[in-house]
Amino acid sequence: MAPFAHRSWVEISLSQIAANFQAVKSVVGPGVEVMPVVKADAYRHGAVEVSRTLAKEGAKWLAVSSVEEGAALRDAGVTARILVTADFLPAERAGLLEYNLTPVIHSLEDIREWDALLAAHGVTAPYHLKIDSGMGRLGTRAAASAIATAVQAVNHAGLEGLMTHFASSADYIGTQTADQIRLFEATRAELAAAGINPPFVHLSASTPIAYGRRNTWGLMVRPGHAIYGYVSPASRGTAPARLLRVKPALTWKTMILSIKDLPGGALVGYGGMFRAPHAMRIAILSAGYADGIPHRLSNKGRVIAGGRLAPIIGAVSMDLTTIDITQCPPLEVGDPVTLLGAEGNVSVDAQQMARIAGTISYSVLCGISARVKRIYV
Repeated sequence: MAPFAHRSWVEISLSQIAANFQAVKSVVGPGVEVMPVVKADAYRHGAVEVSRTLAKEGAKWLAVSSVEEGAALRDAGVTARILVTADFLPAERAGLLEYNLTPVIHSLEDIREWDALLAAHGVTAPYHLKIDSGMGRLGTRAAASAIATAVQAVNHAGLEGLMTHFASSADYIGTQTADQIRLFEATRAELAAAGINPPFVHLSASTPIAYGRRNTWGLMVRPGHAIYGYVSPASRGTAPARLLRVKPALTWKTMILSIKDLPGGALVGYGGMFRAPHAMRIAILSAGYADGIPHRLSNKGRVIAGGRLAPIIGAVSMDLTTIDITQCPPLEVGDPVTLLGAEGNVSVDAQQMARIAGTISYSVLCGISARVKRIYV
C-alpha cells in the first residue's frame, strides 16, 4: 500500500518530556519520588513512548487510570512500578496481579477484597489508600480509627501509600485546599499513632509542585500536566512565585486542502454562521472536531498560517475547518498550518485555545483524537 499524506499530525518532543521531568525533580529535590501521570495515553502524547522516555530518565513510578492502561505499558516492556489510580473493578482485579500493577483502593471493604484475592493466590502485594479529604469523589471518608482497624486486619495486602487529591489547588483565595490538607494530616497522624506509617505519602499534582506548596509534597508527587509542559495559572487570587518552568512538548499541525477567494457577503460553513464582510481569501484545513479541534472555536478560534495568526471563520465541522488567510503571506494547497505550537514569534498553546473555547487545557490535549498521526521528534 502506498504511503498516505498526514491530514493532521502532532509532533511530540521526547527530549522536552525528559526536560520537563527533570525540571520537576529539580524543584522537589532528591528526597521526593516523582511519579509522572501517563493516563489517557499520556494526555494524548503517546503513553508507551512517553513512559519509555521517562523510565530512561529515572522515573521509578508511573501512574495510570485503569488496569488496561497499565497492562498496555507492561506489554510494551515498561518495567517501572505502575500505580492504577482509579480502577478497582471486580472483573479486572486479577489483571492487577497478572501485570504486576499496584492498585489505589478507595474503600475499607476493598482492602478486604484485595487481601482475599491475594490470599487465594498465595501471595502478598501492596496497595495505596486514597483519603477523600474533601473533593467528594474517589477515596474513603472513614474515620482514622476505622481505617487503622481495616489496615491491620489483613495479612496479604500491605499499605504502601497514603494519598489524596486536591479539588482547588489553583485557588489562592478559598480555604478548600488548606481544609483538605488539615483533614488528611489529621488522618495521617492518627494512623501513625496506631503504628501505621506507609513509606509513600502523596498529595500533590502539578500545581502544588509548581507554586511551592512544600507541605503537600510528602515523599512522592504526581505531576501530570507539567510533564507535558503546562502549569495551570491561579484560578482565583494571586499565586506565589512559580518555582517550576516547563515547556509544551506537543505541536499540532494540519494541512491546507483548498484555497479560494470569496466575495463580500458570502456565507461560510454550516448554518451560514459567518458572512464575509468584504472580499477575502480563505483556506480549508483538513482537520475538524473529529480530530479534536473544539467546536466552540467556531468563528472565534485562531491558528497560525504562514507565521501569522489567522482567525477561524464559520463552524468547525467534523473533518474541516475554515480560516481567513487574507492577511497571511501567500499559501498553497498542502502547506502546513499550526493549530498548537509556534511559528517565529507567534504561538498558540493549549491554555490559550482552552480559554477561547471555554474549556480547560487538559480537555484540549486529551481531545486530540487517535486519528491524528503521532510523530516523535
